[in-house]
Amino acid sequence: MVSLLGLLLVLAIVSLLVGVSDISFLDILSGESNDLKLLTLSRIPRTVALIITGIGISVCGLIMQQMTQNKFVSPTTAGTLDAVELGILGSLIFLPQENIYLKVFFALGITFFASLIFIKIADSIRYRSVIFIPIVGLLFGGIINSITTFFAFQFNIVQDVGAGQDSIGAWMMGDFSGILKGNYEPIFLCLPAVVITYWFANKFTVVGMGQDFAKNLGLNFRAVLNIGLFCVSLTVSSIVVTVGTIPFLGLVIPNIVSLFLGDNLRKTLPYTAIVGACFLLLCDVISRLLIFPFEVPIGMTVGLIGGVLFLILLLRKK
Repeated sequence: MVSLLGLLLVLAIVSLLVGVSDISFLDILSGESNDLKLLTLSRIPRTVALIITGIGISVCGLIMQQMTQNKFVSPTTAGTLDAVELGILGSLIFLPQENIYLKVFFALGITFFASLIFIKIADSIRYRSVIFIPIVGLLFGGIINSITTFFAFQFNIVQDVGAGQDSIGAWMMGDFSGILKGNYEPIFLCLPAVVITYWFANKFTVVGMGQDFAKNLGLNFRAVLNIGLFCVSLTVSSIVVTVGTIPFLGLVIPNIVSLFLGDNLRKTLPYTAIVGACFLLLCDVISRLLIFPFEVPIGMTVGLIGGVLFLILLLRKK
């Protein structure tokens, strides 16, 4: 744990220093105002957002895998990210002038409902094939994405990132380049959900064993299930509304951690959170240095690396 925290600190410092404009801590200590403004207005908010996103998405993936007892379930393979995009589209249509917090809670409602549907589907097919559930989840997400695309064109909210903040396409690809002080604060909404997740860790594991098993242990199956889905929905909604979709992060990190530490949720959850934050910081540094001084959206970098790792996991399970 100490070594992981040290790695997280090193990557965070590198994230603060990497960019088009060079920052020197010596200049900051000597009172250089421009470097201090750049650090406080852009670099620190971006690094904090990266760490929170890595923690939130990784923990969500771990919880979803525990509740479905399937290692290939995550926000990416359960339609959760697609549901958030549909919720964002709905907020752009019905709440075009409202603040970003209302957009988060509007997306939260859609995501929570979609998560209930997916859990119902997964519960009915869980014992047939471990690979079949994520495939169904991807199909489920594809249907939601098709609905989102249809209504985006119907209401002339085209998928064009350059069209401005009120374009649904602005949330289709994760990107931290626009994170500044004053526009990233909704991401902190996921922190209480992470704390609740750790508090209910053992109960989520019991829920994954099935409704009859949970009731035999005196656990309110439906209540705990809804708490877990609510935490996942709130975390993913606040992150996607703020920085966009980050694919495969919640799928790959919990699997990597479980390879070394097993499946004890309370034990692996802190490690999963830290490894997720380190992985996202590393991908962000790569995205900024890959075609320097330009920047590749981090969603593309994580999607590429995560997709390859997902394929390796599939072949390994086979």
